Amino acid sequence: MSDEETIAGFRALSTATVSDALDRLGLLGAAIGLAPLAPGQRMVGRAFTVRYVPVGVPAGTVGDYIDDVPAGAVVALDNAGRSDCTVWGDILTAVAHRAGIAGTVVNGVPRDVRRALDLGYPIYSRGRLMRTGKDRVEVAETGGTISLGTVQVKPGDLLVGDDDGVLAVPRAREADVLAAAREIAEREDRIVVDALAGTSLRQARARYGYHALQQRVG
Repeated sequence: MSDEETIAGFRALSTATVSDALDRLGLLGAAIGLAPLAPGQRMVGRAFTVRYVPVGVPAGTVGDYIDDVPAGAVVALDNAGRSDCTVWGDILTAVAHRAGIAGTVVNGVPRDVRRALDLGYPIYSRGRLMRTGKDRVEVAETGGTISLGTVQVKPGDLLVGDDDGVLAVPRAREADVLAAAREIAEREDRIVVDALAGTSLRQARARYGYHALQQRVG
């Protein structure tokens, strides 16, 4: 399956369905505590990772990595969950949107959110704040393994976001996750069709094994 087909496949699925598939395969994925900036966001893309640390002596910078992010990628920023200073703002949003970047995930908080809202640019974070990260944090690494709080993300892992939140799919298992998620989605769709046609929900769920859809296998 091509990369484009894989991304399109995940774009057609909800994070709830993908989460159930991850559970079935015994994989972590949900970035607990990171929420969409606004309703209606949808985001799928490969992670471009950036890790921040508290500013040192001499002080480093918050980074000019954005020019290196390919179109279609998701910028994944690990600021250790800090809510006292930001690592994403309106300049980055404007450049990212112009470059065709799929969205941004911040283990921390952004600022200048009005531009993102006006552009419809997807951001997932732990909130928002106006206070800059300059002279408070600095880039320690780009292209390394990061944490989004409850889940580890490596460069190239898929990040999938919608109204329910954001999750990571390990690149090495994405084909398995996609196959499981598609099966779960198909069964749930059949349950809805049967229930709306007059079958009791209890019967429809039993027919398609609803209560075991996410149970771990193997």
